[in-house]
Amino acid sequence: MMMKVAKRCIWWVSAMVCASVLLSGCSSNTAEKPASGENVTIRLDQFSGNGESEEALKKMIEKFNEQHPDVTVELQSFGYDDYFTQLQSKVVGGSAADVFELNFENFVAYASEDVLLDVGGLMGDSSGFNQTALKAFQYKGKQLGIPNSFSNVVLIYNKDLFDKAGAAYPTDDWTWAEMLEAAKKVRALSQDTYGLYRPISFHEFYKGVKQNGGNLLSEDGKKFTVNLPQNVETLEIMSGWVKDSNIMPSDAQMGGMGDWDLFKSGRLGMIITGIWAFGDFADNCNFAWDVAMEPGNTTKATHFFSNAYVVNKETANPEAAAALAAFLSGSKEAAQIRVDSSWELPPVTYSDVLGFLFKSHSAGESGSCI
Repeated sequence: MMMKVAKRCIWWVSAMVCASVLLSGCSSNTAEKPASGENVTIRLDQFSGNGESEEALKKMIEKFNEQHPDVTVELQSFGYDDYFTQLQSKVVGGSAADVFELNFENFVAYASEDVLLDVGGLMGDSSGFNQTALKAFQYKGKQLGIPNSFSNVVLIYNKDLFDKAGAAYPTDDWTWAEMLEAAKKVRALSQDTYGLYRPISFHEFYKGVKQNGGNLLSEDGKKFTVNLPQNVETLEIMSGWVKDSNIMPSDAQMGGMGDWDLFKSGRLGMIITGIWAFGDFADNCNFAWDVAMEPGNTTKATHFFSNAYVVNKETANPEAAAALAAFLSGSKEAAQIRVDSSWELPPVTYSDVLGFLFKSHSAGESGSCI
């Protein structure tokens, strides 16, 4: 999903993907408790809380159980590479969990097969959710998923290198031209210092095309328009950052180092990457850095990523399943745990939970925002 963004935005997620989000003080209970007084068991299959994030997810489930003691949650975590193969087999075989996780890319495929429960009337008060993320999991007028996280791509820059190079910090009005000018100044600092890293990949090319006024499909979505002049120009500009100005290192110049590692080493002026890098950079960058809206050429555009919990249409306990999905996704308790664990960002608008986003980050501080 590609979202055009308003000219004047703060980088944090809710403002990056929609022009305006109202911060609201909503109840932390986003769904009603199951009506049944009997003990029920809800199976939960998921992938995003695999590995280090699983402990945070277990803490969320504990908080859920404090309010829903009659619900037992059986959690199964899977690696992303295996998850969707197993999920497809379970859905086809009629053995899918009561609640399972989907990413935005796969949501429509499952929604269109009529295997997901409409949770619109079961999730309780939804005003605390970022409405852009919430609407992303609607299909044919039905709320078939509850977003549990969302993120996008931003420009992160090394303030120390900018200061040494005498380059002005990025602003919302920057285009590729201003980005190139600053990157050249940083590149001139030393032989092994680079101004920019933006992956040359299909995803970045697609986004770059949108930022340059082009498109890979016709407006009706029926024809490929790969050879549009704007698209060709986009590819020439992006490849030129490596071949011509060399503000961006080639694979050989990277020497096997990853782009995040290059930035953390203090030898990269700007990196265009997802906000999921914040935790790593906050812990491992020994220099001042900050975040800005990603520059476009003729317009602004960024990627939108989101995961959601969905409820199996065949669940025997729809109220309990929806209550679990809603709590893990949008309750204030779960949102705080997610933020504290640096596990992406919750799709909510609780100002007291997201207040850390307004803090400035410099070397030695925790947190990473403007």
